[in-house]
Amino acid sequence: MKRSQRGVWPYLFLTPAIVLFTLFLAVPIGYTVYLAMRRTKVSGLGLGRGARREVFVGFDNFAAALADAELWSGWLRVLGYGALVLVVMLGLALLFALLLDSARVRLARFSRIAIFLPYAVPGVAATLLWGFLYLPSLSPIRDVLEVDFLGATTVTYSMANVAVWGGVGFNMLVLYTTLRAIPRDLYEAARLDGASELQIALRVKIPILTPAIILTTVFSIIATIQVFTEPTTLRPLTNTISSTWSPLMKVYRDAFVTGDLYSAAATSIVIAAISLVLSFGFLRVVRNRAFMEG
Repeated sequence: MKRSQRGVWPYLFLTPAIVLFTLFLAVPIGYTVYLAMRRTKVSGLGLGRGARREVFVGFDNFAAALADAELWSGWLRVLGYGALVLVVMLGLALLFALLLDSARVRLARFSRIAIFLPYAVPGVAATLLWGFLYLPSLSPIRDVLEVDFLGATTVTYSMANVAVWGGVGFNMLVLYTTLRAIPRDLYEAARLDGASELQIALRVKIPILTPAIILTTVFSIIATIQVFTEPTTLRPLTNTISSTWSPLMKVYRDAFVTGDLYSAAATSIVIAAISLVLSFGFLRVVRNRAFMEG
């Protein structure tokens, strides 16, 4: 085989990935940017041929999105929701991973499946299940706890509970898998030095887990910013969740309720940019531990 022919094969193997990347990522992003920089111009009463036409408006839609008070109110709600979800979900995932990796654990296989199982339930189904438990007329725990789970001051906690219930298992599995890859000799050496199981967890396991914890945190930040399923599914059950409760809900309303695809496209790009800033900002802060950089 000639050298020139050998050089073609890698590109042939890459062709399916390049085609999929182009069709399902590059083209949608490019079309979204195209829509975000255009607007429908109406002439006269908007009747007849040529009365409505698409015109180029540059960055006007982005400026309008950045000046939209509803978008920033949604961001504030999501930040509060995210702070609650991240702390509780990752804290429980770390705790369960450490417990399952303990030398004295019992029923480890059953426990792993039980903790991971909620993650396998689709988000809409999980939210509906919890929604029935939250409804005053159906909930078997409402009268016992005397809490309005769908009230204005508690609905954020109710949504966070659904996210934590579904997300702990996945993050636990990532951390637990990392723990299982640690050589057992490290634990034996620590025990010979007189370290207790708690000391081993705090001084040996958690430092080694730091890159995995950072990885799960980044994934969780991205997922939290994109919260849509929980508030949208619970919204018909209560009047305390607005149609713009989260930034993505505002995009959905603009695109499919009011029919303003151009504003929705610009807002979605703004959301993506903020997500990148937050994710890479977090990685930059913790990059020394994440990538063992000096």
